[in-house]
Amino acid sequence: MAIVRRGEREEGSSGLARGWEFDPFRVMREMLRWEPFQGMGRTFAGAVFAPDFEVKERADAFLIKADLPGVQEKDLDVSCNGNRVTISGQREEEKRSEGETYYASERTYGSFSRSFMLPESADLDHAAASFKDGVLELTIPKKAEEKAKKIPVSGQGQKQVKA
Repeated sequence: MAIVRRGEREEGSSGLARGWEFDPFRVMREMLRWEPFQGMGRTFAGAVFAPDFEVKERADAFLIKADLPGVQEKDLDVSCNGNRVTISGQREEEKRSEGETYYASERTYGSFSRSFMLPESADLDHAAASFKDGVLELTIPKKAEEKAKKIPVSGQGQKQVKA
């Protein structure tokens, strides 16, 4: 359960005690990292590559960053459909040679795909992506805000004065 004490970044008890508040983003992060078969062996449930993402809004744009270590640019795809941005790709498994002894093998590989819905103010036609040092950075500018037009109202029965 994602309970956070105000002003701190640590997890608390499962009850909502005085001074504790609910953090829905922490709950979502915990759900995305949940392994239902934890402890059953990495060969069954551990071969899932799930990179970390960061999505934030600035005054002028939306910014999506993804940590993609070991992913090649050619294996990466960024697409949009309506207001949905989808980032997908894969990290290839490293080749193992005979005669090598592994004492731990915890690195994951495989395909991944993540989608994010953006608000109507996102201008996906002018989005830009860069990939450097294993970090994908996608910048989506915001559309120019339409200003409300003022419409003058004239009352009935008012006499118009001629000059």
